[in-house]
Amino acid sequence: MSFSFSILSRGVLVTTEKNIRIYYKKAPVVIFGILFPLFMFISFYIGRNINISRFFPGFLAMTLFFTASSVGPLITPWEKQAGTYERLLSYPVKVITVILGDVVAGMVFGSLVTTLVLTAGLLMLDIPILSIFNIVILAVGAILGCLCFASLGVLLASPSSKAPSNVMMLSSLVRFPLIFISGIFVPLDELGGIGLFLSYFSPLTYLVDIFNACLNGLGMFPLVLDIIALTFFTFMFLVAANLLHKRSLAKGL
Repeated sequence: MSFSFSILSRGVLVTTEKNIRIYYKKAPVVIFGILFPLFMFISFYIGRNINISRFFPGFLAMTLFFTASSVGPLITPWEKQAGTYERLLSYPVKVITVILGDVVAGMVFGSLVTTLVLTAGLLMLDIPILSIFNIVILAVGAILGCLCFASLGVLLASPSSKAPSNVMMLSSLVRFPLIFISGIFVPLDELGGIGLFLSYFSPLTYLVDIFNACLNGLGMFPLVLDIIALTFFTFMFLVAANLLHKRSLAKGL
């Protein structure tokens, strides 16, 4: 058992290191992970008389969402196209090892960028000093959010396609609608009807709620529910990613 765990952990770390060295500099990761959420927020903020401190938690959540989920959709199709995916699977690693390595790479990328944005926001905006409890919950929410959305990114890479553009298009079709129903641009307490109903099925909703509760004191749901929801979505994304990647392998690379 300990030997198997050591092999698994070493495989995950090696895969993560490989992904960091190769894919963090790729144009789709930079564009969709960093530039896109920045330009989205600027276009939403400029020319409108809004309290930026109120919308900062949503912007922070959107940044984490796009950064953490931007690496995963690129890795698998890029390696299939380059012919290195077969070589990776020829090593003594399992599919779940490769998946976890991709997830951890997305988590690290999301954590780094989100930490920079959070630090800048705390220094520049009129946000009250956080209590120890809020800091802990904020950190737990950020870690769970990075894990959840990195898992979503890997799940989006599961189709058996060797064209990164096809997978990135699919990921855009899934990710873009989520930012409009998750309380980022329209607060959850102002959503109504079908919009509020759909927000319950978005994992981003619960991350936005955690950040709102910790930074503005405006949480809509109990924090326990937010954490349970993110944990549930993470588990479902990982299980689905493992099953679909194995199914794609069964059909052939």
